[in-house]
Amino acid sequence: MLEAANNSELPPIPTKRYFTIGEVGELCAVKPHVLRYWEQEFPQLKPLKRRGNRRYYQRHDVVMIRQIRSLLYEQGFTIGGARQKLSGSEAKNDLTHSLELIQQMRRELEELLTTLKH
Repeated sequence: MLEAANNSELPPIPTKRYFTIGEVGELCAVKPHVLRYWEQEFPQLKPLKRRGNRRYYQRHDVVMIRQIRSLLYEQGFTIGGARQKLSGSEAKNDLTHSLELIQQMRRELEELLTTLKH
């Protein structure tokens, strides 16, 4: 994922739990209407909606928006291409995480078997 180090022109993300659409727009250099459009185009982008349909973004949403912005504005991807790239990287991350969990479980089971044999 892209962090502030990869987007040197963007301000660092504050340590807050929720951000309004205006705050996210400033943090990501994107206008609010563009953020609302991206919500329709990218299924990974799902801010919380509260009273009056107000959007509240979390840190992972801000990081995702920065990644989308980079793909579209800096790397020249189309919306469809960026969507495909994000879903592909998400699948790779899920697979890697699953493999790590399986390896950890296997080690724990082997340790348990060793303990039971003694």
